[in-house]
Amino acid sequence: MFLVFAVLVGLIPVIPAVTYVIRYGKDDPVKTVSRLVTGVNGFNLLVGMMAAGFALVWLASPSSVLAADALQEGGVVDQYATLAAAISTGLACVGAGIAVASTGAAAVGATAEKPESFGRSLIFVGLSEGIAIYGLIISFLILP
Repeated sequence: MFLVFAVLVGLIPVIPAVTYVIRYGKDDPVKTVSRLVTGVNGFNLLVGMMAAGFALVWLASPSSVLAADALQEGGVVDQYATLAAAISTGLACVGAGIAVASTGAAAVGATAEKPESFGRSLIFVGLSEGIAIYGLIISFLILP
């Protein structure tokens, strides 16, 4: 359910962006793309600030947030283990995204110039995606 919500929130700026490009893209394409990038970055900034606000609220009261779960399970919960798992997964995914962006662009360029290099470039992109899996494995090791 959370994944569906995250995808829908990510798609919110796409609808007005596509409308804007269709409407003004023929007149001045460079200016249109510049304004589009600025608008999407502004939306991402707002979503990031909202996530930071939620994180601050969570950090201010982690014991009260996790108390209900601890009472239901009947065990003791390390209140910062979930935060450490989230940080390890999140930072690994951000790093993987940066790595895939650069290797993916290079792979597409290399494949366009020399089509037989597709297999080799696909391996490099797959290795870049492995960074996110390493972060996920670390978070599974952190959680009890």
